[in-house]
Parts: sequence; C-alpha cells; structure tokens
Amino acid sequence: MRYSRILLKLSGAAMAGDKDFGFNPTALNYIADEVLKLHNAGIQVGIVIGGGNIFRGNLGAQWGIEHAEADNIGMMATVINSLMLRGVLTSRGNAEVRVMTAIPIDTVAEPFIRLRAIHHMDKGYICIFAGGTGQPFMTTDYPAVQRAIEVRAQALLSAKSGTDGIYTADPNQDPTARRYSEISYDSVVRQNLRALDQAAVLLARDNRLRLHVFSFDHPDAMYRLCQGEDVGTLIANVDHDVLA
Repeated sequence: MRYSRILLKLSGAAMAGDKDFGFNPTALNYIADEVLKLHNAGIQVGIVIGGGNIFRGNLGAQWGIEHAEADNIGMMATVINSLMLRGVLTSRGNAEVRVMTAIPIDTVAEPFIRLRAIHHMDKGYICIFAGGTGQPFMTTDYPAVQRAIEVRAQALLSAKSGTDGIYTADPNQDPTARRYSEISYDSVVRQNLRALDQAAVLLARDNRLRLHVFSFDHPDAMYRLCQGEDVGTLIANVDHDVLA
C-alpha cells in the first residue's frame, strides 16, 4: 500500500446524495462501505465531514445571522453528521469508531486530544473529527488539513462530487479544460484554483502533506489511490505541473 494512514475529507453534500439537504440512506451506505474497504485492508482512517447538508453559510446571511454565529451552527452540523456516520459505520461492520470533537460535548463524543487520537488510530480505530477547530471563520478544509498533520496522516484525500480532480479551467464552461494529474501547492494558490481552501493548501505545503482531489462518485477510488494508482489530482511539492 502507498498509504497506511490517511485522512478523508467529505463534504456534507456527500451525506445528502441527490437531495439538497438532510440524509440519503443510499449515500450514507455508500460512504460507509467505501470507508470500510480501507479499514478492512488495514489502512488507518480519519475522517472530517462538512455540515452543508444541514446548514450553509448563505442561509445565515439570508436570515441576518452574524458570521461567527453561523459558523458555530455549521460546526454543530458537522457533529451531527459525524455521529450519523459513526452509527452507519458501526451498523455495517465491526470496526471500532470514535467521534472526537473540538467542541466539548462529553455525553456524545470524546474531546479531541491529539495523542489520544493517534493512539486510537494506532489501534486501528476509525476516527471522525468533528467541530472543526472549535473556532469560526474557516472552512472545513482547514481543520481537515490540520487534523491530518496532527495525527501524522501520510495524505489527505479530498472527496469531490461531480469532478474528478483539478482542471486548468472549469470543464463545465470550457470544453478544452484539462485535468492536472500532479500540481504544486504554489500553482494551486497562484492560479487561484478553488478545489480547496487556499489557507488549507498553504498549511499542507508548509507541512509537506500530500493532497489528493478525486471523485467520490467512482467506487473503489479511495482504495485504488491508497494502493498506489494515480487517481484524480495530486497536490504536492512537485517540480512541475503535469496534465493528465
């Protein structure tokens, strides 16, 4: 295997499937099965999930909710999603699953303690990290990169729906757009490519964390990627950008 410990970044939309909001049982089962394939192969898995299927920032703006307050609501949404995913993972396999949150909610989840999280992953537990960093004004991309670095993950896998990587332009608007198979952190920032939050890319660059952007719609994509197959786009400290 190329990677023995990874962190998976999922959007809240992955939980909703073809719905605008809420939970889609088919989508939840699919997520669980894809994660359990990695777990059953001996890969240690951490997960960070967004909360957009429950609450999105633009709703807060429509209702006149202060930005910081809207972000607090969004962080609570990630806790709900994490608990839901823990339930589905537990029901579909025999993996030990822990939810660890930056926001103290001791009756439903463990507090995030870095060394405890590493210990859980060393033992083969699936760890779901909820509540972002506990602070507003950042997307879930940033805490995903931060948690990956903290638990010593070898790579972050950023699962996308509707796209299979990073392109030279929006492929929905430009038919000549081509996908990068490899691209440097600096190129992503310099070209303002919006597959990931730029602050998250810079944090990954400074800590040499490899980022993989790929389509979660393709079954076994994560497993193939961890095996060593080139799937989607790799963001890393590469000498030059490579088009697929």
